[in-house]
Amino acid sequence: MRVVLDTNVLLSACWTPTGLEADIVASAIAGRLTAYVSPAVLSEYKDVLFRPKFATVQDLATRTLNDFERCATVVNPTETLCFSKDDDDNRFLECAAAAKADFLISGNLKHYPATWGETRIVNARGFFDLNSKP
Repeated sequence: MRVVLDTNVLLSACWTPTGLEADIVASAIAGRLTAYVSPAVLSEYKDVLFRPKFATVQDLATRTLNDFERCATVVNPTETLCFSKDDDDNRFLECAAAAKADFLISGNLKHYPATWGETRIVNARGFFDLNSKP
C-alpha cells in the first residue's frame, strides 16, 4: 500500500504516541506501508516538527522523523500544482501523484479534494476503516 503522510499525521503521532496516526507512522517505519516523500515534503516535515511551539515533543519528533526518513521512498514530482489555497498542501498532492499513492493521509481533509487522480485522501480513521479486515 503506497501512502503519503501529511505533516499533521507525523505531528499527531508525536503528540499522541498511542493514537491512530502513530499506528500509521509505525506501520510505515515497519514496512507494512510504503511511504513516499518528496524533497519539498521532507522540508515541510522538518520546518513544522521543529517549530518552537512543539518543543515538548521534539525528542520524539527527531526520532520519528529519522526513522521515517530511513524507510520512506523519495520521489521527485515533475508537476507543480496550484490547486489548494495552502500552497504547502500542493506539495503533498504533487508527491502523491508522483508516487502513484493509494492514499494521502491527512488530519485536514477540508484542505484537500476527496481524491486526486487515483489517490484517495482520508484521515487516519478513514484509512483504517477502509483497510480493516472483516
